[in-house]
Amino acid sequence: MWRALVFIGLLALASFGAVWLANHPETVTVTWQNNAYEAPLAAAVVLFIGLAIALAFLWAVVRFILSVPNRMTYASRARKRAKGYAAVSRGMVAVGAGDSAAARRHAGEAERLLGREPLTLLLTAQAAQIAGDRSGAETAFRRMAEDSETRVLGLRGLFVEARRRGDAAAARSYAAEAARLAPAVGWANEAVLEAQCADQDWRGALATVERRASLGLLDKTTARRHRAVLLTADALARRDHDEDGALASAQEAVKLAPDLVPAAAVAGQVLSRRADLRKAARIVEAAWKVQPHPDLAEVYMNLRPGDSALDRLHRAETLAKLSSWDPEARLALARAALEAREFARARDVLRPLLDDRPTVRACLLMADLEQAEHGTTGRVREWLARAARAPRDPAWIADGVASDRWAPVSPVTGRLDAFVWQAPPDLLSGPGAPIDDVVADLDDKPAAIAPPAPNEEAPAPVIAPIAAAAAEAPSAEPTEPPIQPAASPAREPVEAGGAARPGNGAAPEASKPLEQSRDEDSGPAPVVFPVAHPPDDPGMEAEAEKPARRRLLG
Repeated sequence: MWRALVFIGLLALASFGAVWLANHPETVTVTWQNNAYEAPLAAAVVLFIGLAIALAFLWAVVRFILSVPNRMTYASRARKRAKGYAAVSRGMVAVGAGDSAAARRHAGEAERLLGREPLTLLLTAQAAQIAGDRSGAETAFRRMAEDSETRVLGLRGLFVEARRRGDAAAARSYAAEAARLAPAVGWANEAVLEAQCADQDWRGALATVERRASLGLLDKTTARRHRAVLLTADALARRDHDEDGALASAQEAVKLAPDLVPAAAVAGQVLSRRADLRKAARIVEAAWKVQPHPDLAEVYMNLRPGDSALDRLHRAETLAKLSSWDPEARLALARAALEAREFARARDVLRPLLDDRPTVRACLLMADLEQAEHGTTGRVREWLARAARAPRDPAWIADGVASDRWAPVSPVTGRLDAFVWQAPPDLLSGPGAPIDDVVADLDDKPAAIAPPAPNEEAPAPVIAPIAAAAAEAPSAEPTEPPIQPAASPAREPVEAGGAARPGNGAAPEASKPLEQSRDEDSGPAPVVFPVAHPPDDPGMEAEAEKPARRRLLG
């Protein structure tokens, strides 16, 4: 509409000019070299306009002729640039496809056509990476780090290459430089945090977490959790030489994460050393309500050093009531009752845990109970055999690694707050024999295994350590090797942690041939996984005398 109005206005103006020229019949006189030329005003105006148009056209032709070389140069550059970006595109596709030869060919073509463009440098570095040329990749990334526009990207590539060749110091320096240049870069902050945790610089790691939270790289919940984990690690590091700092860090960690078991345990231990039992008990009880854990039970039952077994039993009963008789509470209460020699109480507490499939700790606790009450009998060996095949108890697990102790970072990836309290995969355990016949009337039922003959010596069977059940998953701490039979008069089976169980001794004569055979074979005795109802071992000498083994129970 506006264009139409402008056109009408211009047409009206032209009409007005034509009418004005028609109403003024004056003449225009031009003198050139003493010659006078006269023409009507209208003709002079038309002649002047035509001359202006002719001069403008002539000037346009001259400009076009003069700009032809520049136009040809620009067109050549445009074609070269288009070919270069096409080579970059084809090179990226080749990198994605894993075609190292094509990627390097297109990278060379792109660099020849485009020069030191950021994309060409990145394509050159990636082509060298997939081809296995680490030095070429580092050279490309160094060239990128020299440019202000691609400096952070170059530092990222140098960081990756340094980690691949195992140069931790160089990787940390590249990450720190990238974090200084671009504080909001996530990978640089994570690398700096990982390096600080590896160096156990917990205070520096706390500052890094605070910075990441202020930049919005962490949500509030994750930031609070990370701060609590780092404060707990700091408390554990200071526990033995700086109780004030350890207590302050542990209490702050408990406020940030009430369900963090190690924080509550450290706070309870330090407060117990300071004889502040009421505050220590309150912190441990609050954590126990959220997450019943054996470490909390250990701290709570030993708040006051030198307490009697009955006092510890009363504290264990308090934990059981607080957690509504959680399985961990039952195990702690049964252990306390066993130490107080209240065997009936221990059996009643453990009975619900034995109905389905008892775990390793439950089986070992039953073996301890049988041995403490009745001495070394077939029932002890039966429970030890069940423990060898029972499901494993929960442990601290991070990235497939199981550990008896908590750690702030994963030993595999260095990830913060990676350990979780859960049951390991049940890889080696199998279906055990029915437990009902053992649970029912344990006090009056005769032993399931016949005693050895009067003339036969019965050394204890070689029981594999329960920790061997975790052989499929790597452990954060090296476990002790299986205890083999020795020449001492008494040999003891081992528990999950490798500690020897008292009793169950063997005659020295039975161990002598075993040592001789070990020396002859130049290797340790084989580890035997017993079945659910193993018969009493008739002894090494008796077995050598009889060609066929006599089975007491089928």
